Amino acid sequence: MSSKKDRKIMIIGGGLAGVEAAWQLLQRGAAVDLYEMRPEQMTPAHSGGDLAELLCSNSLRSLRLENASGLLKKEMEYYHSLVMEAAYQSRVPAGFALAVDRLAFSSYIEKKLKAEAKFNLIRAEVKSIEESIFDSYDALIVASGPLSSDSLESSIQALLGADNLYFFDAQAPIIAADSIDYSKVFRASRYQDGSGDYLNCAFTEAEYKRFYEALIEAKTTPLRSFESLKLFAGCMPLEEIARSGYESLRFGPLKPVGLKRPDGTEAYAVLQLRQDNLSASHYNLTGCQTRLLYGEQERVFRLIPGLEEASFVRHGQMHRNSYINAPRNLDFAYRLRSAYPRELLFVGQLSGVEGYLESAASGLLGAVKLAERLGLEGMTWPALKAEGAERETMLGALSFYLTAADPDNFQPAKSAFGLCRELAGKERNKYRAKYGIKQKGRRGRRLVYAARALEHYYPEAEVEKIMEAEL
Repeated sequence: MSSKKDRKIMIIGGGLAGVEAAWQLLQRGAAVDLYEMRPEQMTPAHSGGDLAELLCSNSLRSLRLENASGLLKKEMEYYHSLVMEAAYQSRVPAGFALAVDRLAFSSYIEKKLKAEAKFNLIRAEVKSIEESIFDSYDALIVASGPLSSDSLESSIQALLGADNLYFFDAQAPIIAADSIDYSKVFRASRYQDGSGDYLNCAFTEAEYKRFYEALIEAKTTPLRSFESLKLFAGCMPLEEIARSGYESLRFGPLKPVGLKRPDGTEAYAVLQLRQDNLSASHYNLTGCQTRLLYGEQERVFRLIPGLEEASFVRHGQMHRNSYINAPRNLDFAYRLRSAYPRELLFVGQLSGVEGYLESAASGLLGAVKLAERLGLEGMTWPALKAEGAERETMLGALSFYLTAADPDNFQPAKSAFGLCRELAGKERNKYRAKYGIKQKGRRGRRLVYAARALEHYYPEAEVEKIMEAEL
């Protein structure tokens, strides 16, 4: 193995997990060879060869600490996350959510990495995981994503000795801004005063009925003979939600709650359009992931008020996403369990996390822990001594879930406060008093959890500032 100053890491995959892992290791002095097969070999979902290309949505979800994704962002910021830096640099209006211009986001990340002297981007497919890799590298991080090439996926299956699990993921359509009928939409963000950052398409009851009936009757992309329809709730296609009941959309992606029309009334149902790029020339149909045939998408979605003449920049689509059985194979640091004699990590959606932010977070934590094991200098994982303390942070709770979940019923996971160690009454009261958290109910409870997590990273004075800004 090389000396500490000459550590060299191989990373397979230039998605969010791969680029974040690369950045963390580069900041600690390691050399990184990042292999990305695109654009020479494409996947069913990607459109080009950009590093960290965003697929399903341009949103990294909420910034608020009362949301698990908001806390996860703040924890990642502690480590000077490249993904977080790029997101703020390419941010587009989206209310309390962090949404980005896709192209600007990817471009920023690629430029920052290429500016690092010890970074080497290799545009080539890695077809298998071989022992010979470790003759040249101190560690291998597999971040090839849920759409790994067939040959690499076969190699992973052979290595693990079991078949991968899989689910189907879906993307929402994107339309041209100049094809929207602005006389029929209004601008507002949910529960916010003022103009807001979303365009809202309001349905009357009759319009909703017509749209709903067309949606559930529309033709979908047929599955191939060897595929079964195994869906993940976080990316459920709109038509599948609709089939669960007539009111399902009104209590889901088309809920009107918190969105008042200019006359102060609430619509029967509302579809929100989220800005998809910095120039505001593209809008994403929020929550409208679908596997409808392209022609059917145009017919059905043009029944939405304001979208009668919608021009589709990208149609929604569905593709197979693979992930390994993490509880059987990975430890807390995303490393293949100790029986394997090499430093081999699986991060990103392939590891069983779900979502852009969670993918980047897994790459971050995996790289931080790897750097510690290799003796590299830099920011470390907090020294959590109390039993269960790893679950007091969102980064740790997410990783802990992957290792502790039931391996026979394992499902991908997003960040969630339900993954964290529960706070006892006395503990909650301590944090409430310490940081002046007066909010009751769910928001108050979550802010207490957030304060506890942040204390593992930041000095108390800094946590006070963060909480004051939130309150």
